[in-house]
Amino acid sequence: MKMVDAVRQSVLTLAISSAVLFTSTLAAQDDTATPDVPQPISLWDTGAPGSEDRKDEAENVDRAPGKCNVTNVHDPSITPYFPATDDATGTAIIIAPGGGHRVLCLGHEGDALAQWFADHGIAAFVLRYRLAREKDSSYTVDDHAMADTRRAIRMVRNRSEQWGINPQRIGILGFSAGGELAALAAMDSDNGLADAADPIDRASSRPDFQVLIYPGSSDRFRVEKGMPPAFIALGAQDRPDISLGMAQLYLKYKQAEVPCELHIYSNAGHGFGYRPGTTSAAGDWPLRLREWLVDSKFLQQ
Repeated sequence: MKMVDAVRQSVLTLAISSAVLFTSTLAAQDDTATPDVPQPISLWDTGAPGSEDRKDEAENVDRAPGKCNVTNVHDPSITPYFPATDDATGTAIIIAPGGGHRVLCLGHEGDALAQWFADHGIAAFVLRYRLAREKDSSYTVDDHAMADTRRAIRMVRNRSEQWGINPQRIGILGFSAGGELAALAAMDSDNGLADAADPIDRASSRPDFQVLIYPGSSDRFRVEKGMPPAFIALGAQDRPDISLGMAQLYLKYKQAEVPCELHIYSNAGHGFGYRPGTTSAAGDWPLRLREWLVDSKFLQQ
């Protein structure tokens, strides 16, 4: 009887071991089959100027369905979304999410839109910039968030050949607080430093076009002849400084002969962003942007 029990125990142990091995093998196969998730690329290898000692601090990520809010950004980066080689158009867009400079709203103002662009042949890069109004932050919009934004434009232009991008078709898109960064980048740029030790610093920080989606701080915006063409979209039910501010900005662009297209959605407010599957008029604004890019010769059909 003891011999039979021992044999049964051995068989049971072997069965359990085989099941564990089989399950582990399946898990490994599943991991291999899972598509690679795009990984952020640091804008500075040794840390952003003024943040070097905090480069390795982990970001705080708050996830929920349709939501991904990020704080504690000390190593600014871009997350690339590349189109399939056969679909690539050579056009690229850097996306600056909103969040009031307190948080980065990467869910409806970042990664989902970047994937939409990639699916439509446009390389997209989601920018994680330092937050000037996060609690206890020592950063400022002009000295840090803008440094990150301009560095992102320089990096994409510097690596344009490697990434299959036309260096003259690189735009900046921003939502809300990120829209402020996009507008400021279009207002103030430079051609790079020809003798800079860092090759990225030799590239121009000028975006070839700007996309402003319900941007904040419009009172800071100025318009001059020769600025990059602009596409603007917002909701009529947004707060007056945005709804009226963008209408006035459009007129300033027109007066300065800067090409500009304005979309005001009557049934939308602030923060509609981009959510896959949305059927509202405001939810389809990326299609209008794509049409504008084609009309403006920044994108080929």
